[in-house]
Amino acid sequence: MRHLRNILKSKYICYVLLLIIVLITIIRVFVIKKESIYYGTEEYFVVEVNSIKKDTKDTVVFDGNERLISYYEGFPYHVGDILNIKGKLSKVKNNTIPNLFNYNRYLQSKGIYYELEISDIKLVKNNNSFFKEIKTKIENRIRKISHSEYLYAFILGDTSYFPKEIKSLYQFNGLSYLLAIGSLQVMLIVNFLKKLLLKLKVKIKYQLIIVIIFLLIYIFLTNGMIGVLRSSLTYITCEILKYFKIKYRYINVLILVCILILLLNPYSIINIGFQYSFVISFMINKKRKWIKKGMVSKILIVSLIANMASFPITVYHNFEFNFMSILLSIVFIPLINYFIFPLAIIVFFFPILSNFFDFCVSFLEYLVHICSNITFLDFIFHKPSILLIIIFYFCFFKTNYFRYFLIHSVILIILYQSVNKIIDDRFITFLDVGEGDACVLKIKNNVYLIDTGGGVNIDYSDNIVKYLHSLGIDKINKMFLSHGDLDHMGSSYKLIEKIEIENVYFNSNSYNEHEIELINLLKEKKINYQKIEKYLFSYDEIIFNIQSYNLKEENDSSMIFNIIDKKTNLKILLMGDATINTERLYMQDNDITNYHILKVGHHGSKTSSGRDFVHNINPRYSVISVGRNNFYGHPNKDVLKNLDNSKIYRTDQDGSIVFKMKNNKLKIETCIP
Repeated sequence: MRHLRNILKSKYICYVLLLIIVLITIIRVFVIKKESIYYGTEEYFVVEVNSIKKDTKDTVVFDGNERLISYYEGFPYHVGDILNIKGKLSKVKNNTIPNLFNYNRYLQSKGIYYELEISDIKLVKNNNSFFKEIKTKIENRIRKISHSEYLYAFILGDTSYFPKEIKSLYQFNGLSYLLAIGSLQVMLIVNFLKKLLLKLKVKIKYQLIIVIIFLLIYIFLTNGMIGVLRSSLTYITCEILKYFKIKYRYINVLILVCILILLLNPYSIINIGFQYSFVISFMINKKRKWIKKGMVSKILIVSLIANMASFPITVYHNFEFNFMSILLSIVFIPLINYFIFPLAIIVFFFPILSNFFDFCVSFLEYLVHICSNITFLDFIFHKPSILLIIIFYFCFFKTNYFRYFLIHSVILIILYQSVNKIIDDRFITFLDVGEGDACVLKIKNNVYLIDTGGGVNIDYSDNIVKYLHSLGIDKINKMFLSHGDLDHMGSSYKLIEKIEIENVYFNSNSYNEHEIELINLLKEKKINYQKIEKYLFSYDEIIFNIQSYNLKEENDSSMIFNIIDKKTNLKILLMGDATINTERLYMQDNDITNYHILKVGHHGSKTSSGRDFVHNINPRYSVISVGRNNFYGHPNKDVLKNLDNSKIYRTDQDGSIVFKMKNNKLKIETCIP
């Protein structure tokens, strides 16, 4: 007990402990890496239903020897039911485009390594858990209420029910943290419960026991949601220490709770909610002397501290930060926390107020939508390095005065943006867009996009924009569409809505229906466009020689990109969907030998990459943009044989492939699924 007292009162012991545990956690997560207990060949499972998210396909999490996730249309069972399942395991894939959200790591933070494809289910035992039965009834009640996504968020801590467009509006305005349960919401509930117990004249000791039991049940109901877990465990610890009259520093309790969670689940460290929750709570507590009296000034300063504390995390994961969120918080913090949140709880118990709740939420979302049109304070940031994040937090931590904190923050952000703008980046990325093509070429501040991928029901524009944003790019100087097939231009329609594009180029044959549709959108957006047959330009000693033959077939007329970097003597040939006929014409018109990189024509189809053409080019590296398990059987075996003398990269096996040109050396990076 004496040692605990010393730790709780010490200024430094907890910091040292936290640093040690964080280092150990990093080693456990990124170096040692926990392996699944499954081999992946198992077919029969006895599991208990942990959670169900109702949607077009229900997302079901099972508890068993190890947690499994499954997607099942119309899942007929309930939380707590025990099932016999026959099915097939498949590894959850990593992100195949650099810097994008890694769903595999996200699931690992929840203890899930495999997805279970169900072929047969048999009920073994109905749910007989009292608490899980309560949770099922709560979920059933929530589903019947209009705008149930807010009740899921505020009662069960589940924000996954928000429609994508609404969630993105909150995220753009920097207000998405208000949809997650945190200390304020937990304390509102606890204070209400304490006042109720006080009126019922319950003794202090029993009040404490009842509140602790309530919070433990609430942790269970929210599936250990980080905000609830942190605030509940911190509150419970502080109240127990007070009861036994043990002196403590609140920040030390917060650190010990953080350590406990990391010891129980080291993968929590890669959970964004964990990062936001502890970093913001820690910094607000550390800088509490800056917080002045008065509601407006208090909200403004707390919002500023919270936003700056979350800035590196937001930029690291989302590559975008809206500084307007600092001002918007003055309006939305009290509106959501003190009105919408309590109203959601009231509506849960009194559904007769659903219409009023519906009106209030609609008005709230209208305000959020209006605010999303204010874009002048929204900035795109290059994904920061871990070293830069450490420097930022070190300056934040060591700054004792509010005005110096503001000055340091502004200087660091401006310096960071300026340095990234002058970095001499020279790389080409072949993006994994399934059965299609998309290629990004960046030379200093100029960005060229060659094809966009996509299809009738497939859109890759979000992935392309997110990848560009992760590099600090908010504009495409030239977008080339090699030809008018949807797998090369299908995502262009949405892309022009999401990022600034200066010029668009089409191949030389007549416009097809897809290209005409795009041209109409380009006219609306006042974006320059033109058809090209031969186009030669250069930038920073890189020469682009682009050619398109005006032939009847789209593939025959596909643009061919001959790119030569005079600094490094690197030679790149991008063939689009050009056929063997086009290859013959191109060899007749051009001297093309000994290339470093060949983007193989038509996804490795037998209609392209003729033997003479490949042998003439003699590529060192061949890139095939192709979809996994595609219907067409790409790439063709004969084509692979023709490319035998080169190192072959395939987007279905290697994910996106990045060729970086620096100091006369070529560095190759892949993003394996």
